Amino acid sequence: MALRTIPIRRAGNRQNLFMGGDRELVMFAGLMAFALIFSAQELRATVVGLLLWFGALFLCRLMAKSDPRLRHVYMRHRKYKPYYPARSTPFRGNTRNQGKQYK
Repeated sequence: MALRTIPIRRAGNRQNLFMGGDRELVMFAGLMAFALIFSAQELRATVVGLLLWFGALFLCRLMAKSDPRLRHVYMRHRKYKPYYPARSTPFRGNTRNQGKQYK
C-alpha cells in the first residue's frame, strides 16, 4: 500500500502582503504619509508625504522580495539578549561568585 500524498496549494500558504510589501508596514507608512499631508495642508508637506510614501513602499517591496517574513525575523532578533556568555556545558558546576556575575 503506497503512502497517500496531499498537495499543499499555494493559495492557502501565501504570505500576507499588500501592494507587494508587508501589510502592516505598508499600511502604517501610508497612514503616516496621509497624516502628514492632511495635517499640514501645504504643498511642501504634500511633496514630502508623497516622497515618504513612495520611498517606504519601495523599501517594503524590496524587503518582501528578499524575505516576506523579514519583519518577523527582525522582531524576534530584538528579543534576544545582547550577550550570551560562553559556557562549556550546561551541567558545569559554577561557584557562587561565578553564578552572580551572569545575573
